[in-house]
Amino acid sequence: MVTTSAVPKSKIISGGSFLLESRRPEEVFTPEDFTEQQQLIGQTAEEFTVNEILPNIEKMEHKDFSVSRDLLKKAGELGLSSVEIPEAYGGLEMDKVTAAVIADHIAKYAGFATTWGGHTGIGTLPIVYFGTEEQKQKYLPRLASGEIVGAYALSEASSGSDALNCRARAELSADGKHYILNGEKMWITNAGFADLFTVFAKIDGEKFTAFLVEKTFPGFSVGAEEHKLGIRGSSTCPIILNDCKVPVENLLGEIGKGHVIAFNILNIGRFKLGAMCVGGGRVSLEHAIAYAKQRKAFNKVIADFGLVREKIANMASLLFVGESLVYRTVGMMDRALSEVDKSASDAIKETRKAIEEYAVECSIIKVWASEMVNYVVDETLQIYGGYGFVEEYPAERAYRDARINRIFEGTNEINRLIITGFLLKRAMSGQLPLMPAIKKLMDEVLSGPSVSEDIEGALVEERKLVGQAKKLGLFAAGAATQKYMQAIQDQQEIMGAIADMTMETYAMESAVLRAQKISETKGEAAAALPVAMTRVYLSQAFEKVESAAKKIIAAVADGDMLRTQLAILRRLAKYEPFNTIELRQQIAQKMIERGKYALA
Repeated sequence: MVTTSAVPKSKIISGGSFLLESRRPEEVFTPEDFTEQQQLIGQTAEEFTVNEILPNIEKMEHKDFSVSRDLLKKAGELGLSSVEIPEAYGGLEMDKVTAAVIADHIAKYAGFATTWGGHTGIGTLPIVYFGTEEQKQKYLPRLASGEIVGAYALSEASSGSDALNCRARAELSADGKHYILNGEKMWITNAGFADLFTVFAKIDGEKFTAFLVEKTFPGFSVGAEEHKLGIRGSSTCPIILNDCKVPVENLLGEIGKGHVIAFNILNIGRFKLGAMCVGGGRVSLEHAIAYAKQRKAFNKVIADFGLVREKIANMASLLFVGESLVYRTVGMMDRALSEVDKSASDAIKETRKAIEEYAVECSIIKVWASEMVNYVVDETLQIYGGYGFVEEYPAERAYRDARINRIFEGTNEINRLIITGFLLKRAMSGQLPLMPAIKKLMDEVLSGPSVSEDIEGALVEERKLVGQAKKLGLFAAGAATQKYMQAIQDQQEIMGAIADMTMETYAMESAVLRAQKISETKGEAAAALPVAMTRVYLSQAFEKVESAAKKIIAAVADGDMLRTQLAILRRLAKYEPFNTIELRQQIAQKMIERGKYALA
C-alpha cells in the first residue's frame, strides 16, 4: 500500500532550484501536513521506542546484541523496518516521509537507531533499487521481517570518504562460478551480528562493483568490536575477505557501476540521518528543560535565568528549522517519486533519478542537522553543569553519541564539497540556470541600488531577508567563479564557504515558508511561536551568510576591486535586526511551560 504525502500536485521542483526561484507555502511539505496514516505510524514508532528500546539501553550499551536482533524482529513485525520495501517482497511500500517519521522517533536512543538505520537503509535499499528479481525474492522478505540483518561495507582504512579509492579486489574464478574477494573493510555498522553485507570491491583491481556477501560464505570473517567514543549500543567491526567465494549471481547492479549504488544509497541515508538528528535533539532539549526546571541556584530554578532561557530558545528554534528542512526535502522527493510509473520496465531507473535529483538538499540536511544536534547536546550538557559530565545523567551519552553524525554518511567536509560541486556541475551542463542568474545579479548590483520589490502576505520582512541571502550567495559565488572558472574545484575553502551560504539560505527559506504556511492556514496566533523561532534563526543564519560572503570576496579581490565589492556586499546585507532577546524569552517560556519542544 503506497501512501501519498499531502504534497500539492504542482510541478516537480528541481533540485537546487531554491537558489534561483521563490517557492509558495503551498508548494512545500511540512510536519503540519502529515497524513493521518503517517501520524499513526509515527505513534507506533514512538510507542515501540519508549516501551521496547529505552528499557534495554543498558544491555545494548554493554554489547548484548541478542537484544538488538530481537528488537529488529519486533520492529519488522510492526512494519517499521519495511516501509521502503515493495509489497511484492514483504514490505509496506510507503513514501519517504513515512520513512523519515519513523527514523525521527527511533532516534531517541542513538545506539539502536544506528543499528536500525544500518539494517533498513544502507543494508536493505541497495537490493530494493539495484537487485535482480532473484536477489529481491531471496533476501528482501527476510530483511523486512528482521529474520536476517543487513549491513553495508564500503569504507576502508585508507579510503573512508574517498570510497572509489578502495583496495578490495575481486577476481572471477577459473570456472566462472564465483568472484574471489580479498581485502578488509572498516567501521562496518552491524558487522558483529549481520547476516548479509553489501560489499564494494574492484573487479581486476579496476571496476568498482558491489556484491551481496553472506556471512557464511567461505573466506568471510569479522574482526573484533571497536571500542567507540559513542553509539556504543551499535556493533562496529572490520570485516576480512580472504579469498572469499561469492557466487556470480550475487553481483549487485552492473560491473563497474558500484559508485551509482554507493552514492544513491548515501543520498537516502543522509536525509534519514537528518531526521534522526532532529529526533535526538528533541529528546536532549526535553532533558535540558526538565533539569532546568528543578535545579536551583541562588534561590531560584535555573530555568528562570536569562542565559539558560537563551539556550533553550536557541535549541527549540533549531529544531523547528531542522524539521522544516527535512520534511520539505523529503516531500519534494515523494512528489517526484509519485510521477514514476511503477509498472514500467524502467521504473527502478526513474526512481533512482528522482532520488538523485535532490542530492544537494540531502547533503545540506546531513551537514546542517548533524551540526545542529551537536550544538543541542552541547548546550544540554552545559545546562546540567557538573552532572552533565557524569555517566548516570542523560546529557553525557547524548553528547558522545552525537559526534559521529558529522563523520558517517560522508564527512561534513566532503558533503560541503558535494553541495557546491553538484550545483556548479548542474550549472555548467545547463540543468540549473545558475550562471545567467549570477550574471543578472552582477549587472544589477553594478548599476547601483535597486528598487525594492513589493512583497505581499505574511512574513514580509523575513521573506525579504531570504531574498537578500540568495543575492549574497549568488554575488559571492559569481565573484569566485569569475576568478577561478573551472579551477574553483581546487579551492576547497571557497567551495566550503559557498556551501555554508547555500545551506543557510535553504534553511532560512524552509523555516520562513513553514511559518508562513502556518500563519496562512491556522492564523497569526497559531503562527506566533513559529514566527518567533524563524526570526531568531534568521538573525543567526544571515550573519553566517554575510560572514561567508566576506570571506570569499576577500579571497578573490584586492585593492579597489575589493573595496567596491565590499561596498556592494554591505548594500546587499543591510537589514533592520529583530529583537532576538525578547523573542528568545517568548520561545523559552513556551518550551518551559510545555516541558518539551512543542509548537502547541
